[in-house]
Formats: sequence, C-alpha cells, structure tokens
Amino acid sequence: MWDWIVNILFELLKLIQTFAVDWGLSIIILVVIIRLLLTPLMLKSTKSTARMQVLQPKMLEIQERYADDPQRQAEEMQKFYSENKFNPMAGCLPLLIQMPVLFALFTLLRNLPDYFNDGTFSFFNILPDLTTTPSASFADGFMVALPALVCLILFAVLTLIPQLYMSRNQTGQQAQSMRMMVVVMTVMMLWMGWSLPVGVLLYYDVSSAWQVIQQIFVTQKVIDKAKADEEERLKNAPLQVEVTRREKKPRPHKKK
Repeated sequence: MWDWIVNILFELLKLIQTFAVDWGLSIIILVVIIRLLLTPLMLKSTKSTARMQVLQPKMLEIQERYADDPQRQAEEMQKFYSENKFNPMAGCLPLLIQMPVLFALFTLLRNLPDYFNDGTFSFFNILPDLTTTPSASFADGFMVALPALVCLILFAVLTLIPQLYMSRNQTGQQAQSMRMMVVVMTVMMLWMGWSLPVGVLLYYDVSSAWQVIQQIFVTQKVIDKAKADEEERLKNAPLQVEVTRREKKPRPHKKK
C-alpha cells in the first residue's frame, strides 16, 4: 500500500547516503528534511488547535442547547464553523500526512539490506548494526547492546514528554489519569521497541527530540499568540442576536 512512498524515501535516502557516507547520519538528515517539510503544516495545525480551545465553550453551548435535536445541532455547528471560518479537521491534517510517511519509513528502515547492497549499516562506532533489534544486540555483550538500549529508553521517554508537557497544569482526577496513562504507555513503548530495528528507533528518537524542542520553544508561543488573536477577534465581533419569529394567531371576531 505504501510502496510508492517507500520508493520515494528510498531514492531520497540513497541520495543522502552518497555524501553523508554513514547510514545513521543519513537517517538523521532524512529526519531533518521531513521535519522541515512538515513544519508549515504543523504550525497551521497548532493554530487550529489553539482556536478550537478558544471556541470550545461556544461549541459546547450549542451541543447542550440542541442535545435533543441532532439535526438542528449539526446545522448550528456547521453555521458556527462557517461564521468563524473554522475547519475542525485542520488540526488532524499533519497527522494524516505523517502516518503514511512513518509506515513507509518503518518498512524501508526495517528492510535496509533488501533495498541496499551495502554489507554494513552502522551509525559510526556507536550503533554497529542499524538492522538489529535491542533484544538481538545482547548476543554480542552488554556493552555492544548499551547504545541500542539507550535508543529504546529514549523511544519511550520522548513519546511521553509531549503528553506530560501539555498536561502540566492538570490537577485532581485528570492528573491521576495522566499518571496512569504514562505508566501504561511507557510499558507499551518499551515492549514494542524491544523488537524494532535500531535504525527505526534512531529515526523515531531524533524525530521525537525535534518535536519536543519545537513544542517547548516554538509551538507554545504559536498557541499563545493564536489564542490571543482569536479572543481579540471574538471580542470585536458584532453581537449576533437570535430572533425567533412567532406565528400570528388570528384575532377572534367580535359578535355583533
């Protein structure tokens, strides 16, 4: 299904490898290229998410007001989106684009020997074999497996940091639920990463580190500005009054 994307990434990785020489470095450069290409979409998605947070109270109000009339509720929500020029699916666009790319990259990096005839796929002397898994690397001793183990731990940690950062202001039941989710996700990521090729873990670690840095230093500023702009727009928007027309009842005729 992802063959055409795999072929594009294959040609791109082959081009990078011709001047980068090292396979691990080629994967890192590939991450940078993909992340730079996705940055405009990520910023647009972030602004859309910030706008949704500001508009959320009004959306909930519409849902509650027309809870007994799903058709009217859908019509009012569509009208609300149109009046505010808001597309609720805009925030999902980067994810929808990234998923096929991630699956294709997983296929490519998992099967590097099948795509390239090069006998060794290493990241300098740090990761001697990018096609092996953390579990298999222990066969060569703990010191050889240690870098792969670090990649595995980063695979779990860097997945959780964005979630923890976004939920840092939560308290009570929400905070307790988040802690439980963190524990479950950590176990799941470690279990899943245990059998993944180290090259896939390297790609994911670098990509996730980019996301964390972007979220802390760029995304939050974009969210704050988008929220402020949306709140200012709503404050200056003309007041809309909903008028309901009543049918006039015929007046009774006086008896003569």
